[in-house]
Amino acid sequence: MTDIFKPISDNATAGTGSDPYASSPSNDAGRTLLAGVVGGIVSAAGYLVYSRLPDDQKDRLHAQVRQLVETRVNELRGRFNI
Repeated sequence: MTDIFKPISDNATAGTGSDPYASSPSNDAGRTLLAGVVGGIVSAAGYLVYSRLPDDQKDRLHAQVRQLVETRVNELRGRFNI
């Protein structure tokens, strides 16, 4: 990026080579923690829904997942000529 396209910064760190748009490590850690917590809540909710399904619906769901995984594996094998 050339100097022409760099944003003008009003803070005292201008010209020191620091990136004003870089996120701080604590901000990244907070985002990572939030993503983990949200993922845990979603997976727990999914498990509760799955555990309440009747057996015939669980069997249909298993068949759909097996078919999806088999399709993806065959697609990857075709791409990599395995």
